[in-house]
Amino acid sequence: MRLSLTLMACAALAACSPSVPDSAAGVGFNDYDAYLAERARRDAALTGSVLPPPDAVSSEPLSADGQTMPSSDAETLAAETRAALTASQANSGVPPVQADPNNPPPQTVTTSTGISSENDFEAVGAQRSIESDAQLIAQNRAQYKVVEPTALPQRSGSTGPNIVAYALSSTHPVGTQVYRRVGFNKEARARRNCAKYTSYEKAQMDFLEKGGPTRDRLGLDPDGDGYACGWDPSPFRNAVPSAGGA
Repeated sequence: MRLSLTLMACAALAACSPSVPDSAAGVGFNDYDAYLAERARRDAALTGSVLPPPDAVSSEPLSADGQTMPSSDAETLAAETRAALTASQANSGVPPVQADPNNPPPQTVTTSTGISSENDFEAVGAQRSIESDAQLIAQNRAQYKVVEPTALPQRSGSTGPNIVAYALSSTHPVGTQVYRRVGFNKEARARRNCAKYTSYEKAQMDFLEKGGPTRDRLGLDPDGDGYACGWDPSPFRNAVPSAGGA
């Protein structure tokens, strides 16, 4: 009795245990060899043309909505379809490029004028040689001259008063009377005389050269500040901070 119970328990356990898969079956497939065959068939189909051959177009009359299309229209449509399929398979008349070391080199596209003679080695080689280039280099070296530096030339004649030095030597602002001026209509006379100069600097130089700032022989400084025609020494003073100035 005990032996029979043991056998029944073993049979029950065997029924509940999972079956061992076949070693020849692939994951998710009943037969791995069948899977490989199906995959090879699918790859062959994918590498082929996606369009049907021209002879696959049927010559039977076409029908639409249950009515047969006239034979002339059907033949025209079939002819156009065959022509389109033929053109697509022929790559629109342009043969595909096959990579092969034996292929001829591509044709060089050149313009009608071509390259210049200076960039053409054959043209330059026909016109010049190594010897002629060496001779040309020697001629250029013979003409080469080294210019030695010389001393700066001295200025000739009088350079006139130095208005920069005068501006730095004075400290009072424009409009401050320092020198005595006498006469009538000094302002009107100064306007007439200052109009003859093209710049304030030129008027100040003539003013200093003719006795200024103490004397105003040209009538250019009516207020007696020592600055002719409104000339302002401030820019020169500001350029040199040590010069000070008001």
